[in-house]
Amino acid sequence: MWGAAGTGFAPDIREGVQPILSTAKCDDASRGSTEVMLPLPGAPASSWSLFRQRLAGKLDGINWGVAVSFWLFGLINNVLYVILLSAALDLVGPNIPKGTVLLADVIPSFFVKLTAPYYIHLIPYSTRIWLFCALSAVGMLVVGASSNATDAGSISAKMAGVVLASLSSGGGELTFLGLVHHYGHTALAAWGSGTGGAGLIGAGAYALLTTTFRLSVRATLLASAGLPLIMLFSFFVLLSHAPLKLARKEELAAHAVANDDDATSPETAGLLSQSGSNHTAVSSTKSSRALRSLKTNLLRARKLVIPYMLPLFLVYVAEYTINQGVAPTLLFPLLETPFSNYRAFYPTYAAIYQLGVFISRSSLPFIRVRTLYAPSILQILNLVLLSTHAVTPFIPSVYIVFLVIFWEGLLGGLVYVSTFAAIRQEVPEEDCEFSLGATTVSDSGGICVAGFLSIGMEKALCGWQVRDGRDWCERL
Repeated sequence: MWGAAGTGFAPDIREGVQPILSTAKCDDASRGSTEVMLPLPGAPASSWSLFRQRLAGKLDGINWGVAVSFWLFGLINNVLYVILLSAALDLVGPNIPKGTVLLADVIPSFFVKLTAPYYIHLIPYSTRIWLFCALSAVGMLVVGASSNATDAGSISAKMAGVVLASLSSGGGELTFLGLVHHYGHTALAAWGSGTGGAGLIGAGAYALLTTTFRLSVRATLLASAGLPLIMLFSFFVLLSHAPLKLARKEELAAHAVANDDDATSPETAGLLSQSGSNHTAVSSTKSSRALRSLKTNLLRARKLVIPYMLPLFLVYVAEYTINQGVAPTLLFPLLETPFSNYRAFYPTYAAIYQLGVFISRSSLPFIRVRTLYAPSILQILNLVLLSTHAVTPFIPSVYIVFLVIFWEGLLGGLVYVSTFAAIRQEVPEEDCEFSLGATTVSDSGGICVAGFLSIGMEKALCGWQVRDGRDWCERL
């Protein structure tokens, strides 16, 4: 990506950071000042007045153009994904597992995130934004146009639209987290909050429009196809491109130096002295440089697995197995709930979960977990708890389930933003842009695994409940 090479000794204009050496970490300049911690009872120098002073100081240093742009990037890039998951029941009907929509929504994104970090830097950011906006808009139009029917042909068309939106979402996440490298800590905090807001707004708006206002599923989905226009406005109007222009100049300068070194090397000089060998030498040099870059990136990715990728993978496996495989079976007698029909449970759970995600993904300036595995293990315990209740009901009220689902969202969002914050603070500067993008494969990989698990779990849990005399899952 732009600025990935040769930026080590260049002036860093992100939020006024001073020049740093290439061996510095991505966020060394702000380490120790990027976290505004909530006051803890009994802690020295801890009071709400001090907290308010720290918060005010933090807000004074914010570049609001960057903050608003990245918040909107996170919102729009993820909101269509959330809307499609919230609409899973309406898209495929009660007889097809909702995990089918999850898989169609995440597998294409997973393969993009798995492969794109090694070649996407060849495509300018502006071109990527246009491409991803077009893919997502067309995908939502296809899904919306075929949403009134649930026959095999219509479901296939819907899944094709979901795939297009998924490709856009995966590539968009890679792109915007790569941009975070150029715009600093404010961009990461705003991106995380925006992705959380996407979940809350997407799930909440879908539930509100289709349940309370009784707007048709078709109208809701078709209207959402216009949302990517906001992303275009954010990138081309709101966001300053000065950091990208500087990074591009540095990259071109680094390439020029590398080309000069290759041209003056004894091997290349010997080749150039031979008639007709100029083109061969240049091609050989480019191929060698590309191979070295690929090997370097593969080594970078391997170092990310244990500290960052694995805990993010685990938390996503657990929470999406809950959301797609267990949540459709967390049903109670209607008289004991605020609902008038069983269809209302699923989108309500989705909205509560996304509220938790939004709060925790917006918490980066206030709190950040240093041990990423602890919340991942807690999320696995949530999966065990709710699965056990689906088999042998012991939770007395749906409101307690609401609290568990909310807690699930808090854990998932906290691991997400803490993972990328840790990368910015702990990974060397020259590896940071690649590392931020490459780590995104973990959440999509976890969701893919969860999609396959949830298909089997939903069928098994629903079948168990029917045999136990609780056939509510068949009344959706």
